[in-house]
Amino acid sequence: MSSHGNHNVRGRRQRQMCIIERIKPGKRIQAQVTDTGNIVWLHHINSDGSMLQISADSGTFTTSEQTAPLEPQIVMKSGEIRSSLFGATDAAGIPDSIATQMAEIFSTDIDFHSDLRRGDHFNVVYEVFYRNGVPVMTGRVLAAEFINAGQTYRAVFSTIANSNGEYYTPDGKPLKKAFLRSPLAFSRISSGFEMRFHPILKQWRQHKGIDYAAPTGTKVMAIADATVDFVGRQNGYGNFIVLKHNGNYTTAYGHLSAFAKGLHKGEKVSQGEVIGYVGMTGWATGPHLHYEFRVAGVATNPLTAKIPTAYPISAQFQSKFKQTAQPLVARLDLLDGTNLVAME
Repeated sequence: MSSHGNHNVRGRRQRQMCIIERIKPGKRIQAQVTDTGNIVWLHHINSDGSMLQISADSGTFTTSEQTAPLEPQIVMKSGEIRSSLFGATDAAGIPDSIATQMAEIFSTDIDFHSDLRRGDHFNVVYEVFYRNGVPVMTGRVLAAEFINAGQTYRAVFSTIANSNGEYYTPDGKPLKKAFLRSPLAFSRISSGFEMRFHPILKQWRQHKGIDYAAPTGTKVMAIADATVDFVGRQNGYGNFIVLKHNGNYTTAYGHLSAFAKGLHKGEKVSQGEVIGYVGMTGWATGPHLHYEFRVAGVATNPLTAKIPTAYPISAQFQSKFKQTAQPLVARLDLLDGTNLVAME
């Protein structure tokens, strides 16, 4: 075989290996085998909805990708918090991806680190995609309701005013506010905004931020659209990031194990974008994120600070929005009238 032929074979094998590597543990695979157990083909649905097919022909395997004809179905479920959100959704048979979406949807109203109470409950309406009657991938949350400490929060998904889609209250107010309540998806507060005895300096001093205990490597998100004002080492903060937001707001993130790849001063970052990873650099006795919320340069308690809100959907879209939102709200109303599944 010519060197050109060898190059083509190597290139084809490399492409096939790249495709095969997209199959992750825990993913569902469909297969057809002969009576003797030999593989005829394997099908795997990728997260983007495309289908990976591996076919066997005379002992040779070939790979290809194609658009998968999927059948969407709407699933409606309810749950009650006994210990944690993931504990509740696991007991209800709700995928982790849906639990994560719910946490993101309500993240500006509910701090899932500290606000959850035993007895809180939720209803969720979401997509599941089927192929040949078998569920192969979970879609997005279409509507959700979370009752936290007696306060009800509702969200519906709509593309009326934003082609990429966004979550709104049933009356058209966007749930995405200017600032998230927390820079971590899930964690616990290990030290609040208060006077405390510093574990390293061995003296009482004001703790001008919130410490979130989390495993090293946990993703840290920008709580709002911003410009990177500082990224690097800074004394006791260790690996440190400062973001400058609109108005007089800045936020700071300390003790990071690493920064997001390529992050640099002057870079624009979006709300929810990963900027770094939890660590214990600087003056830290264990892995955690030190987070500060500053107004006009003065550290403020982020758990009690008045967080700027976003603007409601414009009048020109209100009528069409209500038409599309009403059926989703009706599904939430229907779930409200059902018995909740008991969660642990």
